[in-house]
Amino acid sequence: MGGKSRRILGVAAALAVLAAMFAQFVADAGEDIVGGSRASIAKHPYVVFLADPDGRQYCGGTLVAPDKVVTAAHCVTPFAVTDIKVVGGREDKEATAGEVRPVTEAWVHPEYRSVTEGYDVAVLTLADPLPYRLLPIAGADSDPLYAAGEMATILGWGRTSAGGESSQFLLKAEVPLYADDDCAAAYADFAPEPMVCAGLPEGGVDTCQGDSGGPLVVDDTLVGISSWGEGCAEPGNPGVYTRVSTYAADIAAALEPAPPTTPAP
Repeated sequence: MGGKSRRILGVAAALAVLAAMFAQFVADAGEDIVGGSRASIAKHPYVVFLADPDGRQYCGGTLVAPDKVVTAAHCVTPFAVTDIKVVGGREDKEATAGEVRPVTEAWVHPEYRSVTEGYDVAVLTLADPLPYRLLPIAGADSDPLYAAGEMATILGWGRTSAGGESSQFLLKAEVPLYADDDCAAAYADFAPEPMVCAGLPEGGVDTCQGDSGGPLVVDDTLVGISSWGEGCAEPGNPGVYTRVSTYAADIAAALEPAPPTTPAP
């Protein structure tokens, strides 16, 4: 790792309030979309953000069903489910536009342990549906969407420079997908089945802390979930994303309504 600090892309906003809860992440902290530009929520209505109990944005997510949001496991595990709110339709974090929904249930991949081991995926169930366009997820037959050089869209409200402030507004950028071999050369912890990398070889554009859980989009399809990386927008250190196609069946199962329970006699 060359002595570089590892970033986990989603906990910066909550650190000030929940320092003890996030002590395990402090050594790994980084930042948000670096090199991005303002994005219209009307053009990307499926992008939502997660807010802590005090209403502060700390991660992103993607609306994939009216009452279901796909995000990163590491965005969910530090909180009680009832402490998480999902905010949709809000481009400016400081505005009151859009809709806020409590989370009633969270599915976190049962094999998740840490971002570098994979399985960094979760599905949140909302108390009520959100009235926004959904984004389809990549399936097991979506290999062409992961071709090296394919241009992907990243979105989020995270930090705009390493150690800098998070963005008040939704930002986006375009980055190419890395070949698996190139990503493995950059990161000893990279594994191609659960992960995919994206970024510019020369750096300058990347997701960062606060963008965790947000979407990596190719051809209007959710192909990745912002997960981890080394630094932010550094040359040769792309962002690492959960490879959605690997977990398509797990996500689909988590989207199914829970079966009704039979009251005990």
